[in-house]
Amino acid sequence: MKQLLIFSIVLLITSSSVAQPIEVCKTCPISTLKDGIANAKNFDTIIVKKGIYKAHNIIVDKPLTIIGENYPVIDGELKGEIITVIADNVTVDGLFIINVGNSYLEDYAAIRVKNSKNFLIQNLVLEKLFFGIYIEKSRDGKVYHNKIIGDAVEEYNSGNGIQLWYSKNVLVKHNFVQRVRDGIYLEFSDDCTIKNNVSALNVRYGLHFMFSNDDTYEDNIFENNGAGVAVMFSRRIKMYNNIFKKNWGTASYGLLLKEINDGEIKGNTFEDNTIGINVEGSNRINYKHNTFENNGWAVKVKGACYTNIFTENNFLYNSFDIAYNSKVNDNQFDRNYWSNYTGYDLNKNGIGDVPYRPVKLFSYIVNRTPETIILLRSMFIDIIDFSEKVSPVFTPDDLLDHNPQIKKLTW
Repeated sequence: MKQLLIFSIVLLITSSSVAQPIEVCKTCPISTLKDGIANAKNFDTIIVKKGIYKAHNIIVDKPLTIIGENYPVIDGELKGEIITVIADNVTVDGLFIINVGNSYLEDYAAIRVKNSKNFLIQNLVLEKLFFGIYIEKSRDGKVYHNKIIGDAVEEYNSGNGIQLWYSKNVLVKHNFVQRVRDGIYLEFSDDCTIKNNVSALNVRYGLHFMFSNDDTYEDNIFENNGAGVAVMFSRRIKMYNNIFKKNWGTASYGLLLKEINDGEIKGNTFEDNTIGINVEGSNRINYKHNTFENNGWAVKVKGACYTNIFTENNFLYNSFDIAYNSKVNDNQFDRNYWSNYTGYDLNKNGIGDVPYRPVKLFSYIVNRTPETIILLRSMFIDIIDFSEKVSPVFTPDDLLDHNPQIKKLTW
């Protein structure tokens, strides 16, 4: 009996010490999220009930879990930033945030995470925004399963959907972003993973890297953007199994590589882009198991690109497979499939007996004089391409695939 009494007392004390969620609703004692945060203790949970809450400049300055029930609306009334997280160990989940303030001096965001770690931003719906989710000087967090829909028309007065600035080890996964400036933007952000996102209909880029190293992006879809992805001034970026589709326009491409080194591009699909990959000043990149289909240019090399390797890729029905603007080549092409290859395989080993020369003279001419593209399907162009193949003068004479595959590759 004495032991039972002691057990009951311990159970009572333990039960009373468990923090109860703080509820926020229009008829609750606490009717605003700001008051909920002010009344909460560290590691409390705040439940925001369904409703419309007009507020901005909400500061989360302690470790908390904030959960929206049935997507309550946080309306910033276009007055500025709406939620700013400045503490570690914060979760924000299930809110519908609208009407972020617009400014030419401040990057107002629907939600900003600043100087924090171990954060989780998930299941948010963001509309009528300037910047969506802004991760600033933070690390070891997740941006997961958010829907961000802007109404951007021009670059100068719009912000990015998800932005990482001076951040590290952040997972950005399963987000849907459209109609902003850049869907996802990383600047000075290392060791981050961008995975399973859909970034479409954005004014500039679906995904944009600047001065960021050791990042991975994989299994994403970039469709109908001003341009698909830009990777600039970065090192050791891994790019796996993404889809770059219908990024089409006079200055558009699926993927832009500018001044990057030591990367890997594997298992991606480039389809219906003006330029599949536009490369400039990029070295030691391995391209493997990619498919380039129905692009204007599959790969356009603008110069200063050395020791890159293209192995076991499919080049299918592109207007131009490879374009170069110089006679110098230090890149390797081997065991690729080229739909334009017309050679033969007498020994039936699956490898063409005649090397394939993917750079056409006409692509060189179009680079110099774009207006000549109207001659693309003329017999005259076939004649000059054939003559250049026989005796290269303007194109790199050593740019050959010595082992062109007879059949389309599968992996």
